[in-house]
Amino acid sequence: MAFGDSLTAGLGLSPQETYPALLRERLKQDGYDYEVVNSGVSGDTSAGGVRRIDWALDGGVRFLILELGANDFLRGQPVAETKKNLGEIIDRARSKNAGVLLAGMLAPTNTGREYEQQIRNMFTDLAREKGVTLIPFFLEDVAGVDALNQQDNIHPNPAGTKIVAETVYKYLKPMLDEGR
Repeated sequence: MAFGDSLTAGLGLSPQETYPALLRERLKQDGYDYEVVNSGVSGDTSAGGVRRIDWALDGGVRFLILELGANDFLRGQPVAETKKNLGEIIDRARSKNAGVLLAGMLAPTNTGREYEQQIRNMFTDLAREKGVTLIPFFLEDVAGVDALNQQDNIHPNPAGTKIVAETVYKYLKPMLDEGR
């Protein structure tokens, strides 16, 4: 299950262009028989994720790709609160025996260096504390590249989303192989 905000939901993209849809196709190409459910909600925060994680996990989720926090940081939420919420989501997923892949985010540049460092450290620390796999930066090789983003310079366009799907796959594949 891809669980996140507009970056997961695919704001501005067709359903077939979202990273979960592209990830599903990539998995099939490599012989993995997994359905990928897109549980992205545009505008969602880590607190919103906590409120909806229990029902989202119904139905036997094997792996959770957790991509939340960007909207928290855009709103200047305390990093400790985001960490607590993401930790709660991880704990609930693991209580249902789902492996968790945590997607790290970086703060927008207008938040200041100290806040940016707190965010970077939060994802690293949370992954280590909870023993989950971390994608250091979900938008690796896409963020800041005009040709790979929509006009808002936040959401990947179809070309950028292909890169995001490959980034996720790179970190998810070892988890899948271990679970075989």
